[in-house]
Amino acid sequence: MRKHIVAGNWKMNKTFEEADELINDIKDQLEEITLDRNTQVIICPPFPFLEMATDYSEESYFAVGAQNVSDQESGAYTGEVSAAMLESMELEYCIVGHSERRAYYHETDEIVARKVDQLLKHGISPIVCCGEVLEEREANRQFEVVKKQITDGLFHLTAEQFANIIIAYEPVWAIGTGKTATPEQAQEIHAFIRGLIAEKYGQAVADETSILYGGSCKPGNAKELFANPDVDGGLIGGASLKANDFIGIATAF
Repeated sequence: MRKHIVAGNWKMNKTFEEADELINDIKDQLEEITLDRNTQVIICPPFPFLEMATDYSEESYFAVGAQNVSDQESGAYTGEVSAAMLESMELEYCIVGHSERRAYYHETDEIVARKVDQLLKHGISPIVCCGEVLEEREANRQFEVVKKQITDGLFHLTAEQFANIIIAYEPVWAIGTGKTATPEQAQEIHAFIRGLIAEKYGQAVADETSILYGGSCKPGNAKELFANPDVDGGLIGGASLKANDFIGIATAF
C-alpha cells in the first residue's frame, strides 16, 4: 500500500530560534496524537536548519527533507548544496522542481532530471513537483504541461529507480493565492498522472507511487482533498509554518 505523505515546505522562512520553536511544537503535537500507521510526516526547512531538524527527528515521528539540491556532484559551484552533502546528514527526502525554482531560477525539466539522478545516486527520495500556471489552465493545457514535465524529468528512470519517486502536483495558480483546486480538479489530474506512470512502468508501479497535492491545502480542505482515491497527501506551504495547522492536515486521512 502506498504511503500517505504530508510534507511541509517552509520555503525561505523562520530564524534559527523560530525554527527551533516550530520543530519542537510539531514534535510535541505528534507525541500527543496517533497518526495513521501509513502516514509519513516530513518537514523541509531551509538548509541552515536541517541539522537541527534531523537531530530532533531521531526522537520523534517525522522525517526531514531539503528544499533543493544541486544537479552537480561537487566542485566549484559557490552557494550550491550537493546530494552527497544531504546524504551525509542522513536526509531521506528532497523537493525537486518546485514551481518557484522553475519560475525564479529558470530550472528546466532537464535540470530537474539531473537533480533527480543525483538524489537517487545518494539514496534520497525526490519529491518531484509538476503543475501548470493559470494561463495554461485557462487554455486547458494542464494535461499537456504535466505530461511533458513528468516525461522529460522522470521517464528516463528504470522502474526500480522510479519506485523511490514521490510526485507533487501543484497547480501554480493556487500556490500562495488562497485559491485551491476543487477536489474534482485535483483527482482528475492525479488520476491522469497515475495513468502516465502505468503506461510507462506498469500498473503495479503506478499503484505504489504516492502523488501529493500542493496548492493552498489547509486543515479546512485537507480531508475533502485527501478523500480522493488518487490524492495521497499534500506538499504544504504556508500551513506548514504553524504547527496546529500542519498537524491538522497530517491527521486529515
